[in-house]
Amino acid sequence: MSTTPPRRLHLNAFLMEAGHHEASWRLPAANARADFDLQHWIALARLAESAKFDSLFLADGPALNGTGEFRPPGQLEPLTLLTALSQATSRIGLIATVSSTYNDPYNLARRLASVDHVSGGRAGWNIVTSAGRDEAANFGLADRPAHAQRYARADEFLQVTKALWDSWESEAVTADKATGRYADPARLHRIDHRGPHFTVAGPLNVERPPQGYPLLVQAGSSEDGKDFAARHAEAIFTAHRTYERAADFYRDIKARAKAAGRNPDQMIVLPGIVPYLGSTEAEARTVAAELDELRAPEYGLRQIAAVFETEPSALELDKPLPDFILGRPKLEGSQSRADLFIELAVREHLTVRQLISRIGGGRGHFEFVGTPEQVADTITAWFEGGAADGFNIMAPALPSGLEAFIDHVLPILRGKGLFREEYEGTTLREHYGLPVPANQFHHPAEAVA
Repeated sequence: MSTTPPRRLHLNAFLMEAGHHEASWRLPAANARADFDLQHWIALARLAESAKFDSLFLADGPALNGTGEFRPPGQLEPLTLLTALSQATSRIGLIATVSSTYNDPYNLARRLASVDHVSGGRAGWNIVTSAGRDEAANFGLADRPAHAQRYARADEFLQVTKALWDSWESEAVTADKATGRYADPARLHRIDHRGPHFTVAGPLNVERPPQGYPLLVQAGSSEDGKDFAARHAEAIFTAHRTYERAADFYRDIKARAKAAGRNPDQMIVLPGIVPYLGSTEAEARTVAAELDELRAPEYGLRQIAAVFETEPSALELDKPLPDFILGRPKLEGSQSRADLFIELAVREHLTVRQLISRIGGGRGHFEFVGTPEQVADTITAWFEGGAADGFNIMAPALPSGLEAFIDHVLPILRGKGLFREEYEGTTLREHYGLPVPANQFHHPAEAVA
């Protein structure tokens, strides 16, 4: 009699220079130049791998982050960094954000396939459509494309990219020295794609990735974003500050996947959590307060104004969000993050200053201040209650916050039987329990003939 294997928690280490808190670089023990320090990133990757995390994740955007006055504004190009990290690690998955709006399918398919090859099947792609006007300005555009247009382009982009990854069948290369035939040209396929946004001949000049496709990740929670995720995403990074909101999103996105003809169990939902840990609640509050006191209110004001697509001067620190923001139409930029900020401000009756403080550690992600037992119990409740398949661990300070989570929270989760002791597989798809996609050009009957 067969039994269903126990459901396992998935953990992704979301890495960000000196930490996710906007003031983390100012801590006495912080590496203020972590952003461009390769050894810093290697140490973090090895730390996460030693704890058997499913994956690590690098965010990115093709523009300066802010003005640079109050927080490190740049970062290494993520696929280049992942390639370096792949050679310093052996098992942990490697996920990076790359925009579908400011790339072309052929070059990106080639780069992602290359990372999957050099890492031994550990690459993942967080697909974003790039919401900022400053990003558009770096590519010769007067403004970013409209929200729906960006997602329509992303949909076709992914269709082309998958076809390019499939353009080499697994049996294409024989490397037969005796006959002198290296490959079977009949198994290298042109894709001859012609669509509204792209015309691409193919085939790709890189063999099919070891995973078939790198793991496909998506982070948008707008209606367009959720529909896109339902059709394509295998892992979803999402932001929710309450269990109820997370559970509603979880039910909705799984239902959309099922309606799209997919198995909802093959979509891994990972909310973000920013854990401030202490041996007591008071100690944890001290950890959070130390970081909060180092914040520059000017930075937070600029960041929140950018999300609401207004000027900082339009917001008064000691007053609530103005009516023109609360009643605004849908933005063309980051719709879901703006909605999250508004919901938080209204629900808790926050002034702009208080809102800035509440999002300074995780840009709207769930911040939890407490003991390891409390954090572990909360993670367990969300996981077992149908609000998450795992979590994005967003340490407020790095490496200290990740070390604290590994040393004090993971043993509790392992004691509950929720998280692995050792890696069972070698690829990112194996860590997430996801299959290798079928090749659309492969026809087994023809292969036998």
